[in-house]
Amino acid sequence: MDEFPVVVVGAGPTGLAAAAHLAERGERVLVLEAGDRAGAAVARWHHVWLFSRWSELVDPAAERLLGATGWVRPDDDGYPTGAEWADRYLTPLAEALGDRVRFGARVTGVARRGRDRVVDAGRADEPLTVHVGDERITARAVVDASGTYGSPNPLGGDGLPAAGEEAAAERITYRVPDVAADPSRYAGRRIAVAGSGHSALTALVALADLAEREPGTEVVWLLRRGEPGTAFGGGEADQLPARGALGLRARKAVEAGHVETVTGFRTAAVERGDDGRLTLTSSGGHRVTGVDEVVALTGFRPDLSWLSEIRLDLDPVLQAPAALAPLVDPNVHSCGTVYPHGESELRHPEPGVYLVGMKSYGRAPTFLALTGYEQVRSVAAAIAGDHEAARRVELVLPETGVCGGSGAFDAPQEPDAPRDQDSGGCCGAPSSVPITLVTGDR
Repeated sequence: MDEFPVVVVGAGPTGLAAAAHLAERGERVLVLEAGDRAGAAVARWHHVWLFSRWSELVDPAAERLLGATGWVRPDDDGYPTGAEWADRYLTPLAEALGDRVRFGARVTGVARRGRDRVVDAGRADEPLTVHVGDERITARAVVDASGTYGSPNPLGGDGLPAAGEEAAAERITYRVPDVAADPSRYAGRRIAVAGSGHSALTALVALADLAEREPGTEVVWLLRRGEPGTAFGGGEADQLPARGALGLRARKAVEAGHVETVTGFRTAAVERGDDGRLTLTSSGGHRVTGVDEVVALTGFRPDLSWLSEIRLDLDPVLQAPAALAPLVDPNVHSCGTVYPHGESELRHPEPGVYLVGMKSYGRAPTFLALTGYEQVRSVAAAIAGDHEAARRVELVLPETGVCGGSGAFDAPQEPDAPRDQDSGGCCGAPSSVPITLVTGDR
């Protein structure tokens, strides 16, 4: 099947890195991007600072490709915003790949040529067919790096939209709001923030700063867990200093009284009053009233609909590759790091199909660009037939400083056990850095 290209779905950080590694190995590669630019999803959170430095955001193969164009690498110690990452790295990288990248090309399906998922006979001898509207592209392999940013989880605590959630859609945002660009939407109003991850902490910090400046601004933090627990992260024990700094700032905002915290709140209903304001009701009957705006930052999930004819081996809980899921499951995952992994953990029963990048984590959070770059290095090596390089793992990830899984509910703690957020976690303490708003490298 060497005459057919490897199709990469998504021109984000992981997808373009995959293309760079494949091109470096002499493979034909075609990147299909639904958006109109490289890093289209990254550009949507343009105002948010990353908590990885430039040194951790540039893929080695991509840098080698860019080097031939005269590209100037940003300062390794700097922290870019989403806009800077897209403009200063992803856009030049797509330009360096040239006609290997197509924009406005939304993939609507992938299948084994001439065979639906039920048919065994002759399956391994046929290439894959990638559907882009009415167009059919024949591929020897497909690397799905389409991410999860387009599929945010709903506000509803059971994974489905809460009653009335869709009717109140104009009052709910599912992305980190750009408070500085649109302060009038939030100033002097009562805002409910749902979620306990880094995106939620980013929103809390921005809105708490606004509450200090604008009288009448109220911020309510809705937590599904029984107490904040490790939601603030590892603080000074985080090996990514900016990630730790975010948690410390969020904790300070809560302790200073700028944020009201409501724990054990799993949203069941959203009701609009006669005055237009919202009332949120939990599955336990608790009510949060007088809400003007809701920021629902409860995570993301993979869109698997266009892979329905592909044989995937996915974990039933996370919807991540079954061999990878135990390494990233937030119910059991310890110390906030991920064991090294590559092509062997990412392969599926369907030969030549890989889910990489944020999508490979399924519903698990806290993905780093470094992880995606190592994934596609290994996958590209396997596709090219270099199985020794594919098996070799070349990655050590920074620890979060938080020991123990987050889980859906906080487990009771032994009375004499040290609390994660007070004990300093399990990792060494780095220096602090002046970061205002930060998020993961989605």
